[in-house]
Amino acid sequence: MPNIIDVLKQRGFIEQTTHEQELDEYIDQGNITCYIGFDPTASSLHIGSLIPIMSLAHMQRHGHRPIALIGGGTGLIGDPGGGTGLIGDPSGKTEMRKMLTAEIIAENALGLKKQLSRYIDFSDGKALMLNNADWLTKLGYISFLRDIGRHFSVNRMIKAESCKMRLDSEEGLSFIEFNYMVLQAYDFLELFNSHDCRLQMGGSDQWGNIVSGIELIRRMNQKTAFGLTFPLISTSSGEKMGKTAKGAVWLDPAKTSPYEYYQYWINTDDRDVTRFLLLFTFLPLDEIRQIEQLQGADLNSAKAVLAFEATLLAHGRDETLKAHQAAISMFGNRDIAGHILPSSSFPRGGSEFDDVSVPQSYVEAEKLNTGIPAFKLFHAAGLASSGGAARRLIEQGGAYVNGQRVVSFDDLISVQDLNDANIILLRSGKKRYHKIKSR
Repeated sequence: MPNIIDVLKQRGFIEQTTHEQELDEYIDQGNITCYIGFDPTASSLHIGSLIPIMSLAHMQRHGHRPIALIGGGTGLIGDPGGGTGLIGDPSGKTEMRKMLTAEIIAENALGLKKQLSRYIDFSDGKALMLNNADWLTKLGYISFLRDIGRHFSVNRMIKAESCKMRLDSEEGLSFIEFNYMVLQAYDFLELFNSHDCRLQMGGSDQWGNIVSGIELIRRMNQKTAFGLTFPLISTSSGEKMGKTAKGAVWLDPAKTSPYEYYQYWINTDDRDVTRFLLLFTFLPLDEIRQIEQLQGADLNSAKAVLAFEATLLAHGRDETLKAHQAAISMFGNRDIAGHILPSSSFPRGGSEFDDVSVPQSYVEAEKLNTGIPAFKLFHAAGLASSGGAARRLIEQGGAYVNGQRVVSFDDLISVQDLNDANIILLRSGKKRYHKIKSR
């Protein structure tokens, strides 16, 4: 089995490592334990968290033991670079984060574990999910300053990028946030001592915090630990990964439906298909490299496989097949040649699953016999907030019936518009659909 660091490099996960040669030699000696911290300040992770999640999953698939560390303690004060919390990392933020209660953080942590379990096997000690509140909330302030704080230089800490941003901001850096680097370093020391965890991984903004933990372990234990950071992933168009007009793309199906999740990946920029297959699926490297020269319909087929595999990981096979069938019902079936990513379980033939993912409603047959003005039907289907909004949608050319643009707001939609499946497909803009069925 290849060295996991080589695998992560080949797939595009690594931006920086510490002690690169020593890390390779350490991993070659046998299975190791590594960790990544996850912010519990929301009840769901989003696509922006997939790089760390997938990296832990790759580590486990290569025989290593991952630790997903929930920041229940540091969340109580907040990472200055994250969202809200009990303490908070200052990095990436120019304002202080909102505080959360321990109860909210504990509830959020349950949601995160459910999502992480889609990617990582926590059974029988194969992976651990820990909460740093278990040790941070028990620390004595004076003893902590004496034993741990004395190893940190304030001069060095304020030079960290995460602190510099806040120091230059109007609000400044609070003392509670300034402690974040020390606490994260202590997390690494705790995991080193209790679980022989020698490798911390994280986003590029965490480099300073990771190095501080490595240095603390060296000072207190005279041992070498390692760090690895991931690049910031953006699309080729320059947009932040996982951002849409509607906001973040969440892993929680209640926040982003499996169908919407599937469609996010289907709409991947042509320039990103190979890179995203490498990062967000477990398909073999050699198969992915073979699609780099694809164009046109074949490249769109690769996007469909990307969407299927990414949704399969996040939501399971049943929901993925429903999303796939929904896409077929609106855009037609995509017959993907067997030589395109053959290891994928993408359905190469028909699907037995009914479409339940696209919003749909029923209209009485007698109403369709008479005909319904288009603007009223779009409003009733929820594709416009009011009759007036529906009129404007149609006048601006954004309303479609069965793929054909609606010309006039009062065009009558009737039984003549039912397709062979006894369905009328409404579309608002590029991506919002609704099915009308007769009864």
